[in-house]
Amino acid sequence: MDITKYIADYREAAFLVGGYSTYRAQLSRRLRIVRKKLGRATAKNAKYAAKAPVTAEDIGRNLEFLHLLLLTSERAWAHAMAMKAAHAEDNADQSITGSTRQHIISRLHKAAQSADEVVELLADQASGASHTDILEARAYAYALAGAEEFEKQAEGSKSGDASPQRWTPCLASYSAARIIYSSLLKATKKDLFKDVLAGTTDPSIRFAAYQHRIPRTVGVPSVARKFFPRDEAGLVAAVEELDPSALQEEEITASGNTGSQITWRNRSANIVDAAIGQALISVEAASTRVNKSLESSTSFKDKANAYDDVLISSQDAADATRRAIEELEKEGVDEGDARMQDLRVTSLAVNYDLVAWRVGRNRVLIGADDGLTFPANPPQKPRRPRKDGKEWVEREEPTGRKLARLRERVALYDAILQSIDSIKQLRGAVRDAGFVAELDGQRAYFQALKCLNLSHAHAFISAPRQALALSNRALSLALQAVSSPRPTAPTTDAPKLVVSEKQAQTLKQNLESLTLHYRGLVALSQLFANSDTASKAQLTNAAPVVERLNEYPTSGTVDLSNLVTWPPKLKPVPVKPLFLDVAWNYIEYPGRKDKMQETLPVKQQEEEKVGEAKPAKKGWFSFGR
Repeated sequence: MDITKYIADYREAAFLVGGYSTYRAQLSRRLRIVRKKLGRATAKNAKYAAKAPVTAEDIGRNLEFLHLLLLTSERAWAHAMAMKAAHAEDNADQSITGSTRQHIISRLHKAAQSADEVVELLADQASGASHTDILEARAYAYALAGAEEFEKQAEGSKSGDASPQRWTPCLASYSAARIIYSSLLKATKKDLFKDVLAGTTDPSIRFAAYQHRIPRTVGVPSVARKFFPRDEAGLVAAVEELDPSALQEEEITASGNTGSQITWRNRSANIVDAAIGQALISVEAASTRVNKSLESSTSFKDKANAYDDVLISSQDAADATRRAIEELEKEGVDEGDARMQDLRVTSLAVNYDLVAWRVGRNRVLIGADDGLTFPANPPQKPRRPRKDGKEWVEREEPTGRKLARLRERVALYDAILQSIDSIKQLRGAVRDAGFVAELDGQRAYFQALKCLNLSHAHAFISAPRQALALSNRALSLALQAVSSPRPTAPTTDAPKLVVSEKQAQTLKQNLESLTLHYRGLVALSQLFANSDTASKAQLTNAAPVVERLNEYPTSGTVDLSNLVTWPPKLKPVPVKPLFLDVAWNYIEYPGRKDKMQETLPVKQQEEEKVGEAKPAKKGWFSFGR
């Protein structure tokens, strides 16, 4: 039934062209259309007659009955939000009071009632709804109930009811909605539920928790678990069936440390915000899934896609840390405060981990050996067979395609270098000289690989001098990467920013061999240039030695600088001539006469039959007269 998607699509389409008033008008038009389809509309100039209530059998027979209830609920909610928006434009500095506030609450109450009716009807087996559909309907109903309770308390209360406990119903409703949406997000992996949580649910819980005098260090997930209505056994069973760990308190661990601490370069910092701890738990869980995905995947794109979840979790952790720092700065907390110091260390560790995962994803896209080698793509034959029935000839990969692949690699190397440079811009990173030296070594390693792949490109277009210069530059950078201090090994098997000593040594050895190779090519190109100059001057020794082996050197010495023609040119090569024995058809060789006599009568008989079978042609052009 996709209840959440149905509602979210309508809201998104309306908010693209207008606000809540536009949304309400669209819902009214849609409701009129649905009622006409179902035969429940009141004709013009006709007296209104109450219609029979919608039943579960109606929904099981036609989903338009479900849409009728959802649209009714949404229209009431849009009406309330439109009144709030209109008041915010006209009287932004005044609270909503009097009849306007009561009207808003009554509209939200009607929306919640329609949503509760949907839950009751879907719970009946005759509706044909699945467990997921029922949970989506319950989450929608709890969200509207939470919005109603939120409006009842948001504009203040009477002096006799100023206790923080008045926010408990609001927290209970929103907490139930959040737990259900989180479970659906884990089960279905749909970003739609994430948008619902980030849009209204989580901010409302955060505000209500603040009004309830709950410390801000307690994260939204913990608040939702605390206020979740556990007395509803059916709801608890349905949620745990979808996600067994939805109602369990998770222990905060980060970077291999248990408890509420995070370690960054032998320095431990307390996790002062529960939201940061929850995000770090998600990062660890996602990193474990990355290792499993890399073992099972074969293509580079599938391995790179496995990094998406851990990158999202790392970004959430970085955002949570940034928000915590901004809140302390707004409160005027000094930088020397212990909480601010812990957040600074946490921010540096979390952002470094985020950049490391980004670099690891780019390394996976480049190749298994970080682009040290450049293997040719296997030749691909067309799927369609040739018209003449022959097999397709396998052709070597063209130079243009090779250069395109190298261009993609260079773009990935540039992204890696920019990511490493962004780490140095983090607050507190430049003060650590050892850390900066490690980053410089890692940057030199990837810059050497970039120069190496650029040298391959120049070699493909027959530019050995440029290839030699780039290879020599890459070798100097590789020596810097080998001599730089080495950071600690990563805790995961997935590639990240850290470069091992073995990888740096392998790069240096390959570059040494490749530099010697390019030097030989440059030397041969220079010899060829000298030979070309000698041939233009019409010198006798312009031809290479390999073509003058029949000449004895008069001077007793051989010009070793002109042994062969380089680069080799395409030219004809003398070979033994090929003769065709055409005389076989006309000369009677011994032993061939008997065979000719045997075949001759057979041919004559066939010719006679052919002659008898063909009638004589008469008249002009065989038309007769």
